[in-house]
Amino acid sequence: MNEPERQEHSQFSLLKSKRFAPFFWTQFFGAFNDNVFKNALMALITFGILSSGMELNQMNNLGAMLFILPFFLFSALAGQLADKYEKAKLIRYVKLFEIFIMVVGGLCFWFQQTWGLMLLLFLMGTQSAFFGPVKYSIIPQHLKPDELVGGNALVETGTFLAILLGTISAGVISDLENATRILPFVVVILSVTGYLVCLKIPLAPAPSPDIRVRFNPFTETWKTVQFSRQNKPVFLAIMAISWFWFLGAAYLTQIYGFAKIDLQGDQSVVMSLLAIFSIGIAVGSLLCERLSGHKVELGLVPLGSIGLSLAGLDLYFQTPPAQAAELIGLATFLSQSNSYRVLLDFMLIGIFGGLYIVPLYAMVQQRSEEASRSRIIASINIMNALFMVVSAITGILVLGVMDLSIPQFFLILAIMNAVVACYIYSVIPEFFMRFLIWVITHTMYRVTHTNLDKIPESGPVLLVCNHVSYMDALIIGGACRRPVRFVMFKPIYDLPVLNFIFRTGKTIPIHSRKSDPETYESAFKRISEELRDDEVVCIFPEGKLTQTGGIDEFKNGVEKILQQDPVPIVPMALKGLWGSFFSHKDSKALTRLPRRFWSKVELVAGDPIAPENTDARQLQSAVEQLRGNVP
Repeated sequence: MNEPERQEHSQFSLLKSKRFAPFFWTQFFGAFNDNVFKNALMALITFGILSSGMELNQMNNLGAMLFILPFFLFSALAGQLADKYEKAKLIRYVKLFEIFIMVVGGLCFWFQQTWGLMLLLFLMGTQSAFFGPVKYSIIPQHLKPDELVGGNALVETGTFLAILLGTISAGVISDLENATRILPFVVVILSVTGYLVCLKIPLAPAPSPDIRVRFNPFTETWKTVQFSRQNKPVFLAIMAISWFWFLGAAYLTQIYGFAKIDLQGDQSVVMSLLAIFSIGIAVGSLLCERLSGHKVELGLVPLGSIGLSLAGLDLYFQTPPAQAAELIGLATFLSQSNSYRVLLDFMLIGIFGGLYIVPLYAMVQQRSEEASRSRIIASINIMNALFMVVSAITGILVLGVMDLSIPQFFLILAIMNAVVACYIYSVIPEFFMRFLIWVITHTMYRVTHTNLDKIPESGPVLLVCNHVSYMDALIIGGACRRPVRFVMFKPIYDLPVLNFIFRTGKTIPIHSRKSDPETYESAFKRISEELRDDEVVCIFPEGKLTQTGGIDEFKNGVEKILQQDPVPIVPMALKGLWGSFFSHKDSKALTRLPRRFWSKVELVAGDPIAPENTDARQLQSAVEQLRGNVP
């Protein structure tokens, strides 16, 4: 079966799957309801329908604090509970709690009890804090590894569309004369709908039923964050996720003032910016599935961060000077010269934000131990809340104390994002390495692959493949879902630029025993170590690039590997690279101008071969059959 065909419907078909659809709609209705409640409350306070005796800005800040505070208090406990108990049942309890909150909230709307509604913001934050760890840790329990990116993309898409629809609905309802009589029915109906949908979520067994649950908000919160630091790449991914929420909170908080002060637009302009931003997030999230090749592709993270900074910089330079004496509507705004550029920038911030955030969530899920995954997710909630608070403080300092404009604040955010990205990618170069691989394999080649699902999802595996060009390792590494340790001829390993990618990818350099006996012995020692650590190792048994386009004789080094570590072997063949800039066709590679771009390349995998009684000649024959007559 051709792998692209097998995966073609893997993303949207999840919405029809009993493994995913009930969870998706539970999450959607929950986010929708939250935003109807919160935005309607703030709108009614803003327009004086609900009174509190406090200034509007103070009420907005108090409301934000009441909603965020539970994430600090309860996330650690929520993570422990999600690891200890069956998750589908926990979700039902959380949704029942939401119904209780909305029933009480409906009564408060009906009788216009403002402070009661403010207190309920704290309870809503509590409900969200308990739902968060279950929400993201249940996904990898119900989805296959090649569905993780698509599942996370749909969740992020649904969440931001729910936020948008909830915000719009709140605005429409708040403008009605009897808004306080309509809202109780809306929020209760939405919460009940979410509960009924969640009853269909399949069981998700507890991964750590024996852990001891401790409730000490401050001690356990600190322990949870420290627990997540044990896996450095995962912790830095968490920090990168939280940085996105810093940016998102900054943009969303200032979007009202930006529309009113700098664009001189009314509520319709605000809603257009919110809509285009949310649609951008949805588009970017859904693009991840296609651009990643249905695997967790960390190369999209640098692409997203670069785009976020460039779009933020352009937003600063394209903000039109204030001209109108009164607020303008959407039609007038769209008639101005720079309006579409501003909308495009907000769209791009959303798109690149989606490309940035989805692979990070999928990475955390994939690389966290199942027994502690919910507690890791809980640390994300804690750090997200902290970064959002810092974002609000930063906005106050920049706009209030420093007295800068909102476009200038956007410029600072773009520069800060670039600095943070450089730091993350310098500490974990895997992100940038995967980015370089992604760029190369998506600009010079159109790569299709067949039967890569024949590579076992776990355990040690030895891949053997023909060797056509200097790009072979990058193409194979970019196509395989599992990380691959390549065994590579040392002169190729030492090539400028590519050496950074090879070192970061833990490539194993090798040379002939005669030329460099130390490198030769060290290579076989490392190969054995990697296989015994259950890694995937790829070797090019020809030992050099082909000079003719054919497959040269396989050396007996592969037999030495199998004698020491008898692991399954998966034969592979590369087609279409002969004649490319990085191959030796007609002259030495890299010595002539490229003759073509977007070469069609195919990577084919065969059935696994047992290591017993397998020799180099048999493996060469298997690779030749896979390659056929296409060099």
